[in-house]
Amino acid sequence: MSDFAEWNSFYVIVGSAAGALIGLQFVVLTLIANRPPLRAPEAGAAFATPTIVHFGVVLLLSALVNVPWHGIVAVSVAWALVGLGGLVYSLLVARRMRAQTIYKPVFEDWLFHVLLPSVAHTMLVLSAFLIHINTRPAMFVLGGATLLLLFVGIHNAWDAVTYHVFVSGKGQEGD
Repeated sequence: MSDFAEWNSFYVIVGSAAGALIGLQFVVLTLIANRPPLRAPEAGAAFATPTIVHFGVVLLLSALVNVPWHGIVAVSVAWALVGLGGLVYSLLVARRMRAQTIYKPVFEDWLFHVLLPSVAHTMLVLSAFLIHINTRPAMFVLGGATLLLLFVGIHNAWDAVTYHVFVSGKGQEGD
C-alpha cells in the first residue's frame, strides 16, 4: 500500500522514540524506587502508568502502519479499536486521578493526562473513518495523533521525574 510506504520513515522514527522512551521510563522509575511516599501505587496508576500506555500506543501504531496489509480496512479497524480503547482508558485515568489522595491534580495534570490523550484517541477513530474517504488527510490526522501521544508521554514523564526529584524527594536526606 503506497500510502503507508510514504510514511515509513516517520513511523520508524516515532516508533523507535517511543520504544526508547519506554525503556528510559523504566530506568528512571528504578532509580527513584527508594523514594516513593506512602500510597504511591494509587498515584502511579493515575500518573505513571498512562505514560507507558501512551508510549506503547505510539509503538503499536508504528508497527500497525508498517505491517504489509493487503487492504486499508483491516489496519483502519485496528487503529480505530486502539482509539476507542484509548478513550475508555482516558476515562479510567480520570477516575484514578480523582480517587488517589497523595496529590491534588491541577489543570495541567488534567490537560496532559486526560484531555490531550482523549483528543489523540478521538483523532485515531476519526482518521480510521476518514481514510476511506480521503487517504492523504487521514494519514496526517493519524500522524498527528501519534505525535500528540508521544509528546504527551514525554511531558508526563518529565513532569513525573521533576516531581519526584524536586517535590517528593525534599526532606528525605535527613530522615
